[in-house]
Amino acid sequence: MPMFNLSIGFTDQGIRNIKDSPKRAQAARELAKKLGVDIKQIYLTSGDSDLVAIVDTTNGDNVAKFALALGAQGNVRTHTARAWTEAEFTKMVSELP
Repeated sequence: MPMFNLSIGFTDQGIRNIKDSPKRAQAARELAKKLGVDIKQIYLTSGDSDLVAIVDTTNGDNVAKFALALGAQGNVRTHTARAWTEAEFTKMVSELP
């Protein structure tokens, strides 16, 4: 299944209500499941993003729907990137002309 990295940043609303983050994370897992997205892991990070979520799904449309629904709640903004495993990368390179 395709894997995606979601770089997540708190909005002003999200950081003001930071103590609700564990409940919001659980709600995000439930939302993801409804949309066919499996959240493998959520990491608190330093740098440009506050959080990084590793997810997989059967197609990218599911991840887009998840990111849109999550952002619509007003607590976070997301940036999504498709991730390929090392084996998938090796296969792609081997198929280059």
